[in-house]
Amino acid sequence: MNEKTFNKWFNAFVLVGMGAAIVLATVFKTLQGGENLWLLYISAFGSMMGIASSVTSANGSIWTFVFGLVNVTIYAVVCFIGAKYGTAILHAAYTAPMNIIGFIQWRKRGASGKAKVKARRLPVKGRFLVGLVFFVSSFVLWYLLHLYSGASTPLFDALSVVCNVIGQFLMSTAYMEQWIFWIGVNIASILMWSLTLAAHPGDSFALVYIIKYAFYLLNGCNGLRIWLRDSRPREGCISE
Repeated sequence: MNEKTFNKWFNAFVLVGMGAAIVLATVFKTLQGGENLWLLYISAFGSMMGIASSVTSANGSIWTFVFGLVNVTIYAVVCFIGAKYGTAILHAAYTAPMNIIGFIQWRKRGASGKAKVKARRLPVKGRFLVGLVFFVSSFVLWYLLHLYSGASTPLFDALSVVCNVIGQFLMSTAYMEQWIFWIGVNIASILMWSLTLAAHPGDSFALVYIIKYAFYLLNGCNGLRIWLRDSRPREGCISE
């Protein structure tokens, strides 16, 4: 199976698989009743926009920022209601505007409705700096959330926020290393919403996000594979 065929089938698997899982989970939770069903429905729609954004991002399509803006707006509202304050503020004040900036930046790097963005890699010094920012920021934010916010899952909330900030910046500037942080976001978010559902079974919308980030994790691994290839410096060329 060649690369183009594999990506076509993998994208279909992620989109159809998550769509079916979200519909089934939504129907199941609706039949069970419970609290905040309106959040369940809006979360399901936002999740579909999110997976469309993630798949198009892995394939270097500028449409990722259109789907992404809808997704992060909904997610910010749900996180605020679910007391995930760090993540809520992140998406409203940072991720949503960065989707607009990313759209502009990708256009400058050749992305269009059909053409892929020109991927690149961080230099060694850039990777060291990004790693340092990650560890310091994660510790500081965890400490603040633990002391002052009353967040229910401060560690995973902090990791999700920091990985999102760095990942979104690297995504908007078309760096391959974004996928390392998106995978981190996915793992932290699965754990965060799993703990929420275990502690509050009535919060049915949490199940939607567990499913969402499980599919995101699969797509993140594929995105890393694609961008590792696309960002490889060509012979005789220097990565911009």
